[in-house]
Amino acid sequence: MNAVWIVDDDASIRYVLEKALARAQLQVRSFADAAELMAALRHEEPQVLLTDIRMPGVSGLELLARVKARLPGLPVIVTTAYSDLDSAVGSFEAGAFDYLPKPFDLQQAVEMVHRAIEESRREQAADTLPDEAGPLLGQAPAMQELFRAIGRLGQSQATVLITGESGSGKELVAQALHRHGARGAGATPGPFVAINTAAIPHELLESELFGHERGSFTGAQAMRRGRFEQAEGGTLFLDEIGDMPLALQTRLLRVLSDGQFYRVGGHQPLRARVRVIAATHQDLEQRVRAGAFREDLFHRLNVIRLRLPPLRERREDVPLLVRHFLARSARELGLAPKRIGDAALQALQAFDYPGNVRQLQNICHWLTVMAPGRTITATDLPPEVQPARARDDAPGPAALTPTPTPTPTLQEADPAATAQQDWLGPLEQELRRRLAARDPEPWQALARAFETRLIRTALALSEGRRIEAAQRLGIGRNTITRKIQDYGLDE
Repeated sequence: MNAVWIVDDDASIRYVLEKALARAQLQVRSFADAAELMAALRHEEPQVLLTDIRMPGVSGLELLARVKARLPGLPVIVTTAYSDLDSAVGSFEAGAFDYLPKPFDLQQAVEMVHRAIEESRREQAADTLPDEAGPLLGQAPAMQELFRAIGRLGQSQATVLITGESGSGKELVAQALHRHGARGAGATPGPFVAINTAAIPHELLESELFGHERGSFTGAQAMRRGRFEQAEGGTLFLDEIGDMPLALQTRLLRVLSDGQFYRVGGHQPLRARVRVIAATHQDLEQRVRAGAFREDLFHRLNVIRLRLPPLRERREDVPLLVRHFLARSARELGLAPKRIGDAALQALQAFDYPGNVRQLQNICHWLTVMAPGRTITATDLPPEVQPARARDDAPGPAALTPTPTPTPTLQEADPAATAQQDWLGPLEQELRRRLAARDPEPWQALARAFETRLIRTALALSEGRRIEAAQRLGIGRNTITRKIQDYGLDE
């Protein structure tokens, strides 16, 4: 019996895997497509199967489903060059043993095959996450581990605590857990209900969570169902749980402990049939030590913790996210998609993103609207993202200011002569300097600086009145408004 079977339409991948596995003293047999493998299965069976996802004809996931129907105990390792959440969790949904993104380390592949041979198959069931759930994408090792964790939690109803900085996508992870969980699956999936506990005043948060009875307080003119009741049979996502007041922490602990709660002003206990997922950007252990968060509630929430890394810790994912966001922004705005230049992409990868993925998404939306050309250059980026050299090279108003010269005498101060020589000469010098330095886009940089100086001067003379400034410059009101936005002159 051949121990390991490989199916991949790429001959080079088959070759390197065959050699690596053979060196590990494993028997190997390879196939170019799913049809060949299914034909071979009529006569013999492997111990482990490695399959690519995207292949002509029958895809790897289709093959996985067919193989599992025939051999439910066979460990199947899925490989793919498309490292996204749908591929990872889709593999687990079909019952894959594990998931190996390309390009992979050969030693890692061999070790995974050994584990597959030694361990029994793990049941993995998950639904496909719709694209509208958001850009939970990534090739970084930390994101691949996160994808695996989401797949493994598919059948679990354990409480999950998601930690990560603001803007890193904690709610997207919660949505993925909900959609891939048992409560989110089936013919009648339960709802996903989210509440930001930091965004609601403390005096209203209790009613938001647990609801209230009519007449329970001033203004309560009717009974109201809270978020726990709204999420019946589904998932309740408690965002920024670290900001929950201590009094409500006690009530939440009681719900998590005995599964029951009361509406505000109510006397009838209600059953909480929900899965609770909490998230925070704060250090809850530190909050516990400071007495701002209950230790027993922390342990109730911290059954399983998932850490979402900040974008600066997974810079290799920036190109994937940038292209995703640019394409999505173009679809949403009905515009032609922009291309990202190499220099601009390098600058975006080098930026630290204090606002994480949300900030990158906003930048891409801004570039889709504001970048003047089809290809985004480094000078098109917002000032805070541009590398220091680009900011220094990009001529601001002072860059075209000629070097001060001695004050002319009355005989020399001929207005006509001064108008001829006061800016064309320095402009030519600046252009020559940029061409000698092989500036990739001198036209855009100089035009931007020139128009910026024109608009600032006209606005100063008109005391900020845009219509008057446009008239002075001989341009339209819409044109000056667009230029002010393009060049960041609103301030």
